[in-house]
Amino acid sequence: MKLVAGNSNRTLAEEIADYLKVPLAKCLVRRFADQEVFVEIQENVRGEDVFAIQSTSYPANDHLMELLIIIDALRRASARRITAVLPYFGYARQDRKPGPRTPISAKLVANLITRAGADRVLTLDLHAGQIQGFFDIPTDNLYSAPVITRDIKEHNNISNVAVVSPDVGGVVRARALAKRIDAPLAIVDKRRERPGESEVMNIIGDVSGRDCILFDDIIDSGGTLCNAAEALLEAGAASVRAYTTHGVLSGGAVARITASRLRELVITDSIKPTAAVRAAPNIRVLPIAHLLGEAIARTAAEESVSSLFD
Repeated sequence: MKLVAGNSNRTLAEEIADYLKVPLAKCLVRRFADQEVFVEIQENVRGEDVFAIQSTSYPANDHLMELLIIIDALRRASARRITAVLPYFGYARQDRKPGPRTPISAKLVANLITRAGADRVLTLDLHAGQIQGFFDIPTDNLYSAPVITRDIKEHNNISNVAVVSPDVGGVVRARALAKRIDAPLAIVDKRRERPGESEVMNIIGDVSGRDCILFDDIIDSGGTLCNAAEALLEAGAASVRAYTTHGVLSGGAVARITASRLRELVITDSIKPTAAVRAAPNIRVLPIAHLLGEAIARTAAEESVSSLFD
């Protein structure tokens, strides 16, 4: 087995390597003066089972190109099998046509990764499960739920917890977590009555006196979670925490979270935390390397990955 890492989240790649007790392969990923990406695999990978670790997070296009060129370099170096490990799969929110003459970019990115030469894909908490079908190669979609469940049990009184989906689209994800910790489920129903008017938040379910846990896969601007937290507290919730797999946190999201009534936001390190995230008093980062490392080990040994979540 060989592990190759791009520049998107070097720290996570090193933690995965430590878990597997396999050093990262020597790989040079740099830019020419005009910002073209250049990759050189600096050790022999002929006949090896290679895992290329790269999140396609900000800057998404640069990191995606790095991944594609790493895969191409490995293929031309005669690697036996190439698995693209994407802790965060960018463009996943563009998984359908929301209007006429718009792209399905998630399918395009899946095609690019496949045509570059990847034999498998290993990713974490896809925004929409059907994206697995966009790939014409085997794709394993891992779930952060076991890691998050363990953390919830360590930091909360489970008997008083309610799991809340911040929107109707995330109900399946929130229900699965609620089932794991045997907690009731509530849903935030947001709607805009008329253009230009603020959203009205309705809470479906009883959250009065409960320690609420908002659960979502991606937090970007943070507006939805902050508004949902406000609505829950107005509905009588005792406290509100949020757990999210992928902390995109673009623009002024960190400042928005810090100023919000969220007691805590917990994210994984699928995306490299920025200095602002690490300094925020109410944002905490959960390590995910052991989950990804175990999935890589099982893939290399041709063992079941799905049994990780039984």
